[in-house]
Amino acid sequence: MSVLKLLRRLVKDEQGSEALEWGLVCGLIVIGSIAAILAIKPKLVIMWGHINASLK
Repeated sequence: MSVLKLLRRLVKDEQGSEALEWGLVCGLIVIGSIAAILAIKPKLVIMWGHINASLK
């Protein structure tokens, strides 16, 4: 098989594109989750600090 035929076959093949799209979606979900956790972290630290102080 020539290199040109192999390249044409790879360009036409769309099997991996759906997996790539799902990988990108999962990556965006992970990035959004990390951003949300980092956004609420200061509030949680303060809340647990108050709870810890009230228990002492």
